[in-house]
Amino acid sequence: MSEIRDKGILRQLDALTSKLRRRQLVGARESALETTLLMKYIVSHAKFNTIHELIAIIKAAGRRLVEAQPKEHTVGNIVRRILRLIREEWAASVKKPVEDDDRAKDDESEANTGQNTPTPLSPKQSVTGVDPYVPLAGADISLKASTSDSQYSLSNFVLHGRPHREAIDFASVYATRANQSAKPTKSAQSIRPALISAIEEVMDELETVLDNVSNTAKDHIHSDEIVLTLGMSRTIEAFLKKAALDRKFTALVAEAAPSLSGHHLARSLASAGINTILIPDSAVYAVMSRVNKVILGAHAILANGGVYATAGSILAAHAAQTHQTPVVFCAGQFKLSPLWNVYHTYGSLDFANPSHVLGFQEGQLMDQVDVLNPAYDYVPPELINVFITNE
Repeated sequence: MSEIRDKGILRQLDALTSKLRRRQLVGARESALETTLLMKYIVSHAKFNTIHELIAIIKAAGRRLVEAQPKEHTVGNIVRRILRLIREEWAASVKKPVEDDDRAKDDESEANTGQNTPTPLSPKQSVTGVDPYVPLAGADISLKASTSDSQYSLSNFVLHGRPHREAIDFASVYATRANQSAKPTKSAQSIRPALISAIEEVMDELETVLDNVSNTAKDHIHSDEIVLTLGMSRTIEAFLKKAALDRKFTALVAEAAPSLSGHHLARSLASAGINTILIPDSAVYAVMSRVNKVILGAHAILANGGVYATAGSILAAHAAQTHQTPVVFCAGQFKLSPLWNVYHTYGSLDFANPSHVLGFQEGQLMDQVDVLNPAYDYVPPELINVFITNE
């Protein structure tokens, strides 16, 4: 960890990696909150002279967190989001001063010469053969303004109507000017308050994600409907309770054996006045013909649209497909991952304690069998109809 030298940061990082390894952090939201708190601490206390040093520190911390628990996708998601915020804040801080300095120099040169005609450029610099400060025909922007964009886009190429060779020259001009404008006009330390404020906004989003996801609950659940869910999910709990304020419906909760986490959800929904029926997992297919919607919580949403969800979700999804019942997944945007399913198509992302399936007191039988207790199922995208996330 050559990038991280601060003892305080290393101490906080070791504490979080230890929690992740020992499974003391349970749940995607809790892991995301702890990761965000660590990122805020690093930005607040890290010593860096350039923005690249700060990015290197964040990346080094992120690698350690992901290696500690690679099956918790939200940790990597939060680190990538913080890195994007750092780059955006730095780009915003250096863009305006650079443009102002360039414009001041241009005004000064024009005042000295008394003319508004700049020095001619070379063929590699002047792409169209026109004054780069004169607006192009049919456009309200100048060549200089277009080259100050964040990137050379296809829309700009179509707008200017340049052939392929000139487009390459134009891209080289942009790259040169972008490198010149990337020179910092202020210290990287000056954006530390803005970064802390941006990270606090991420924390606020994580703390209010349950309410934001459940805001549209009444639009998806209608009166006298029967909805089915599985296991315990705080997102689903908040979603159904929010819908119960405007709709009267029946909730079927599969118990999600062997963890039996569905018992906690059924108890919570019943205490909120929702008509709740607890069923065993084996009865999911039998009751599916009466179900109007299947609403499930997601542990992680992968790049191809597949979902890691509580074990038993694939059973409910296949039963819903057979009866043409829509399958709805509720999850915050922090669970959206750019990763793909690198495991077996129906394999589990993680495994729980096998003693919940077959106790260790069955000593003779334990020596003859291998017991697996999958914690999650992979639900392919073709079995999913709707995703509901926070705005």
